[in-house]
Amino acid sequence: MNELKARLTKELQQDFNVKIMGSLSWSLPIHSIEVEFNTAKRTTMDILMKMMLITFRKVEIETAQELSEILLVEQLFINDLIDKMSRTGVIEKKEGFFSLTDTGVEQLERGVFEHEPEIDSTRILYSPSHQAFLNGDIKNSSHKEQEMYRYQVEFDDKGAASLEDSVIVDALKTIGIESNEGNVQVVVSEIISASSNEIEWAPCLEFHLYNKAEDIMYARVWNTLTEHWDETLEAQLNEKERKKWRETYL
Repeated sequence: MNELKARLTKELQQDFNVKIMGSLSWSLPIHSIEVEFNTAKRTTMDILMKMMLITFRKVEIETAQELSEILLVEQLFINDLIDKMSRTGVIEKKEGFFSLTDTGVEQLERGVFEHEPEIDSTRILYSPSHQAFLNGDIKNSSHKEQEMYRYQVEFDDKGAASLEDSVIVDALKTIGIESNEGNVQVVVSEIISASSNEIEWAPCLEFHLYNKAEDIMYARVWNTLTEHWDETLEAQLNEKERKKWRETYL
């Protein structure tokens, strides 16, 4: 941390109008959120599947054998695709005949088949102080500054459970859970659960600066999790403490 502080100090002092009046170090609580979710793989529909679905729309088919004879395709392949499309809700039997569901019609029109969902889980990092998920790696997670962020926000499992699915999905996207390569697309189709299983600590360095030319006090905060200056934390501190800093330093 000393080496990092020295580097940041040098960076801040490049502006001759800016003087560092003071600095603090503290830890920002970061909640490790365990997320369980379903992913769906979408692939370009193959020719045989398209032919089967088109035939089901146009002809009353009762058995796989009938379809096999019409399409001149081995019944083994027909059976396999019928099982797959039945499990995924693409086709169903109505009054003894195969027919397309609404899902089947939609997938046929798009030419995309959505496979059975697969359950997966991962950990993502949430900062209540930002009300957002953050990307990065906790450095020296066992290290915790004596001081904690003085404006930290309370957060627990209820808070984790109340996070909107769309927000969680966006966070999963940023860490590469979804993919789109060639004819294969993997998407998060459902969030099953989200729970806060532990709190980790991201050390932060806070600098109090005075700009002589503009006669203004302000804070800069380096977040070691994101490895960037943290505008959210800076805005919180500036709003709450700028007046106090003027009284203390000037």
